[in-house]
Amino acid sequence: MNAFFVFSASKIKKYFFLTIALVFAVGVIYTERDNITVFSPQQPVAIYNVPTERNVVALTFDISWGDKRLEPILEVLKEKNVTAATFFVSSVWSQQHPELVKKIQDAGYEIGSHGHKHDNYSTLTDDEIRSQITTAHSIISEVTGKSPNLIRLPNGDFDKRVLKIASELQYQVIQWDTDSMDWLSIGTDKIADRVISRAHPGDIILMHASDSAKQTHLALPIIIDQLRDKGYDFLSVSELLTQTETQGQSVTSS
Repeated sequence: MNAFFVFSASKIKKYFFLTIALVFAVGVIYTERDNITVFSPQQPVAIYNVPTERNVVALTFDISWGDKRLEPILEVLKEKNVTAATFFVSSVWSQQHPELVKKIQDAGYEIGSHGHKHDNYSTLTDDEIRSQITTAHSIISEVTGKSPNLIRLPNGDFDKRVLKIASELQYQVIQWDTDSMDWLSIGTDKIADRVISRAHPGDIILMHASDSAKQTHLALPIIIDQLRDKGYDFLSVSELLTQTETQGQSVTSS
């Protein structure tokens, strides 16, 4: 009888500590729930690059204002026989310049959404985020005759709510691995050097075609020539995404 009691007490002690540990773990998870990585393989991610062994990159151009820089960029792409690139256009800009949107389309380049107003979407409510994306979708679809399914958010700003809502609206959020910093007008050579030195297989390269990007069309021929010398080909973002599994980046709440 005594032996049975000692054995039972030992088991009770063991289960007691296991219960305490479980309660502690649950408490930690609950307390830190907003700081836990929000993505599993099935959850939405922002795409920065595409892991691939092929020497391919995507040239991407954001446009949110102005009418002076796009055409020189299109001319360079044509002269250099670059047949694939992706332009992320804001709906406000596309509505103001439908003739320029048509020139992008006529050249055969891909068009994605750059949202509606140029706001940081992470500062907006869920309803406001949804409204910004759907408003842009309606306008860009009307101007282009096609429904975009790629979006680069204004300023590249997002949080887990933005990604979730964008995914619910059938959008893939596209970021970048290589930033040309062209909008800062840091100099033609510096813009080119930044891109050429950082480019890698599966890279998504950020440039701009807004009027603030005064040197992009000057740096672009150097970038194209030197990347080709390194064996690179140019794809649209959609083409790049078909190469292999995309590389996402997780987001934690602050």
